[in-house]
Amino acid sequence: MVSLEASKSTVTLVAPQVWISLTGPLAEINERVLHLFAMVSEGLAAATAAFLDGDRDAARKVVAADQEIDALESAIEDLIQRRLVALPTPSSDVLRGLVAILRIVPELERSGDLVEHIALRTPQGMADHLSHRARGLIEQMGQIGVTMWQSTAEAYANGDLGVARRLRTLDDELDDLHVSLSTELAKSLTSTSIAIEMGLVARFLERLGDHAVNVARRLRDLRGDPDVGTGETGEAVETQERTS
Repeated sequence: MVSLEASKSTVTLVAPQVWISLTGPLAEINERVLHLFAMVSEGLAAATAAFLDGDRDAARKVVAADQEIDALESAIEDLIQRRLVALPTPSSDVLRGLVAILRIVPELERSGDLVEHIALRTPQGMADHLSHRARGLIEQMGQIGVTMWQSTAEAYANGDLGVARRLRTLDDELDDLHVSLSTELAKSLTSTSIAIEMGLVARFLERLGDHAVNVARRLRDLRGDPDVGTGETGEAVETQERTS
């Protein structure tokens, strides 16, 4: 049985210099966003394991959870709108933070959709047709994806603007695994229909990494910092923003 675990520990906000404007009455927004992060990372771990194990019950739970993700995204957006109405003249820090969150939560919702798409392919039993190497590559992609989303959640909570640079390294690894998996699928699968579906699963896993990087890039908006991707050497990390 494949085991991919996502941490369920509560992330504590420890960087008031980034989040000072979203404390007090606005802290509820942060709590919900962090819950959304947790649902994506835990869902990815569960979906990957369910797919490889052929666990239909676990896959159904992941699919059901996507409705919760959709509802939570809507609730966060509604809460922000209510807060803006209640604060007709919000400070620039508050306004910048709320707008940044409005740009982040759709990425989380789309990532939840990708997780659901992986789980939905579990009942087809495609994992039974995979080579040992292909299974290993899928498991690796799932593990890296979970790590990326956990790192992004911690960066959101702690104001770690340097996370984008570190995630690009992981995303490059994920891209390389995607290429390796596509090559392995082409060599080892004889069924065209299964090959097509497996190509989609590989793409979903790769796209989840892209979304994590996009969210990390959005963190600069919370502090108005244009150099979120700048590494220790001062070289800016460029990340092309792509749609799902």
